Amino acid sequence: MNVFAILAFVVWIYLLSVFYRGKMGFFYFIFGSIGSFFFLMLYLKPILKPVLVQLVTSVTGILGRGTGLFEAYRDYSILFIESPKDGGALSLYIDFECSGIIEILVFVSLLAFFQVYGVWQRIVIGAIGCVVIFFSNVTRIFIICVMIRIWGNEVYYLAHTLIGRIVFYIFAVLLYYFVFTKAQIVRQKVGGFSYAQNNKVADK
Repeated sequence: MNVFAILAFVVWIYLLSVFYRGKMGFFYFIFGSIGSFFFLMLYLKPILKPVLVQLVTSVTGILGRGTGLFEAYRDYSILFIESPKDGGALSLYIDFECSGIIEILVFVSLLAFFQVYGVWQRIVIGAIGCVVIFFSNVTRIFIICVMIRIWGNEVYYLAHTLIGRIVFYIFAVLLYYFVFTKAQIVRQKVGGFSYAQNNKVADK
């Protein structure tokens, strides 16, 4: 851990304590989430990246072999797709961007400072959310491979840049809606109002 990272972490913790004591929930959430993501990427990325790359390659490869559409080479983090349509083949390399680590760490960082849930709720929801994001990413990559298998290499850009991302973002939006938006609406504290109490105040 270098000096800059240590100083940044100390400042981050200090400002978080200021926002927390001052009951500045919005700033606590935003600053906490951004800082959490930064430090998680800094220190967990080197550990999680190879693990997630291997897992994504292996699980997607199981789907590929099960359907007979493509093969996976886990040791090289490669999915090999042959297309009968044009007689070509394409090797899809699963790298950092395809691992889903960014999306997982963003979700975890936001949830860690989302005060609607208790600590244990955040742990459980975080674990479930990470699994959802992982399989959403696997689904995205599987769809890309299937499209290449059916329509050939020329469809790669469309499958990877547009269709695959749309599919992933649909799952992500649903996850964020149920975890953050709906929970905030359901658990939002609304001040009570009583006509009887209001009339008593008016009579006075």
